[in-house]
Amino acid sequence: MKDMSMKLKYMASIGVLCVMAIAAGACDHDESQPGGGHPPDNSENSQNNANGQSDSDVVIDPSRDIEELNILSVEGWLESVAVTWESRTNSSAYNVYYKGGAVSDYIKIDDQLVRNYGDYYRADIPGIAAGAYNIKVAPVIDGQEAEGAVRDTTALLHDRSGYAFHEGKVPGGYTMDGTPKPDARIIYVTDQNKDTITLVVNVEGKGDVQQTGLYNIINGHKKGKETRPLIIRLIGQIKTPAVTDKGDIVFDTGNAANTYITLEGVGNDATADGWGVRLKNASNIEISNIGFMNTASSEGDDVGLQQKNYHIWVHNCDLFYGKAGGDADQAKGDGAMDAKGSTYVTFSYNHFWDNGKTHLIGNKENGPDGTPGLLTLHHNWYDHSDSRHPRVRIHTVHVYNNYYDGVAKYGIGAAYGASIFAEGNYFRGTKKPVLISMQGSDVWDVASQSNKVANGTFSSEDGGVIKAYGNYFEDSLAGFRFVPYGASGYPNSTVDFDAYVTKSRNETVPSTVKTSQGEKTYNNFDTASGFYSYMADTADDALVAKIKAHAGRMGGGDFEWTFTTADDASSNVNARLRRALENYRTKLVSVQDIDDGSAVSPGGGGDSDGEESDAVLVSDAIVCHFTGRTPSNSALSITGNYSNSKGQATVNGATYTDCLKMESSTTVSFSITEAMTLTLYFASAETDKKVKIDGRSYTTDSNATATVSLEAGSHTIAKGDSINLFYILLSK
Repeated sequence: MKDMSMKLKYMASIGVLCVMAIAAGACDHDESQPGGGHPPDNSENSQNNANGQSDSDVVIDPSRDIEELNILSVEGWLESVAVTWESRTNSSAYNVYYKGGAVSDYIKIDDQLVRNYGDYYRADIPGIAAGAYNIKVAPVIDGQEAEGAVRDTTALLHDRSGYAFHEGKVPGGYTMDGTPKPDARIIYVTDQNKDTITLVVNVEGKGDVQQTGLYNIINGHKKGKETRPLIIRLIGQIKTPAVTDKGDIVFDTGNAANTYITLEGVGNDATADGWGVRLKNASNIEISNIGFMNTASSEGDDVGLQQKNYHIWVHNCDLFYGKAGGDADQAKGDGAMDAKGSTYVTFSYNHFWDNGKTHLIGNKENGPDGTPGLLTLHHNWYDHSDSRHPRVRIHTVHVYNNYYDGVAKYGIGAAYGASIFAEGNYFRGTKKPVLISMQGSDVWDVASQSNKVANGTFSSEDGGVIKAYGNYFEDSLAGFRFVPYGASGYPNSTVDFDAYVTKSRNETVPSTVKTSQGEKTYNNFDTASGFYSYMADTADDALVAKIKAHAGRMGGGDFEWTFTTADDASSNVNARLRRALENYRTKLVSVQDIDDGSAVSPGGGGDSDGEESDAVLVSDAIVCHFTGRTPSNSALSITGNYSNSKGQATVNGATYTDCLKMESSTTVSFSITEAMTLTLYFASAETDKKVKIDGRSYTTDSNATATVSLEAGSHTIAKGDSINLFYILLSK
């Protein structure tokens, strides 16, 4: 029924630029280059290589290059590209370059963007303007760069539509063309360095202060005195940092007009595992290309916008289950991506995976300026999520070109005087596409075929008005119902309607159209002067293909799952999906030139002298605690139960209260590439207790620790006595 009328995905806009020196020193490269890194010296009109020599001056012993570098794939994305190649046994590192668009000479990318996945390597080149590019991968052999291989691809332009860009604002650390803003700084965060990475921040206007750890770096922007744009790039699977606010990383910039921050993932596998992101009193923030799994924050959302947020853009993220809450409707987590008391917000091209409650927009309060908040939701994929797509109170929301795919409860809900324009959305297998509180299908009783449900599907609040144009309904579930205003065949449809359906996009809703409860009217925001420019797609198969190709992380992300039609009508937790998320482990082996922290050094692109990079294996140094009752480090494979009521352990002055219970079913497995020392920290009272390491029993000492020397290879920790493990350290 009409409403009157690959596996590629769209990566977030990301970029490469040098970070300002933390120690004294000047940045010695041309920051006008959009990709950062090291532009060649063209003083003699010759293209230089990484040694600072012209290509004609470099002599490489052919015997060092007997393996031909084999590029496996090159993938153009929005304002970025990615390249993969086979591992080579005679290469100590790789240099990756790009040129094209407005960049006429090869630029070397940051070494942190080069990653090892075992039998292949991958490099992502973010933060480049749309255009055609040449990508060059060159191996480093015996300290010198050898001849590489070149491939061509094209970077496309992001869709920056919606209220987040009101009055010309561009949230985050990038410009409108996807290149870094002037003076933008970049840091790279991994599971290994999340608690040790450092950055100098102008804290509360008191001058530059070094901040340590992901949370503290962001928190250092709290008063909004730091005006240098910041781009934070997440690499691989990152477990909950040691420092959070109730399980969240919090953005609070004091609504500063000139503080711009982007939090983004690199490539297709950046994952926030166990922790969420919360925004309050924040402005000009971009969050993109991140998979949120197993979120265990007290607030309950993967991404939550609380009070007084302006100009926020959240896009191209994968939103999975959070930890189950205490209420019956929190089995899949409390929420996915809410916005309360916020305005000028765009949620676009996100992929929601079987979420229970997706978006709560508004909480009976106006936006931060005292008027209803203004939000846009477009090109999101609601993949078997159950409800709230969105559920809106008071605020004004444009919901267009989204794909509702197997929605068991309801799609869009309006309450408490909200005005929603639902335009060009595609509903497949959706029981109740649009609902207005306390009227129409919201209170329709299927058994008696009358309006008898006392409290409605989602609330007993006053209604809000939905204007609908160009939507499409396919494969409706049993119990499907949609009642246009004034439609024949429905009882009292000028009172018990689900939406006011227009014949054109610019048709206004008369003031005589009012909700049954509360007599609320539509504010016609979408036809008023000053409404933003955008281009809506027709709700057809091409729209579905576009959303499936572009919503979520780059290339569809590295987590693979396929729902069945049997899942369409079910709002229960998918036990297999939850287990898959809890057991997810990154395939990342190492990151080229990542150390124990600190921001990218001047020059942006790591070593340019062709010397061997200091690649650090994931297993090179392991620290794991259980803050938030989830492992902080994905380098270990852990099966077991957690608790926060089994005492505490103090390690290097920090106190930990969440632990892994050593029970019969508990196992901790890991592999190391060289001999290391394992130290286990148990509850302070658990001295003279047994723990098994590789099947052998060891006894805790007077400090409630057990220390064992291990050889390279695979190892397992298991129960000896019933004790409680708070902290694991592997060190050289």
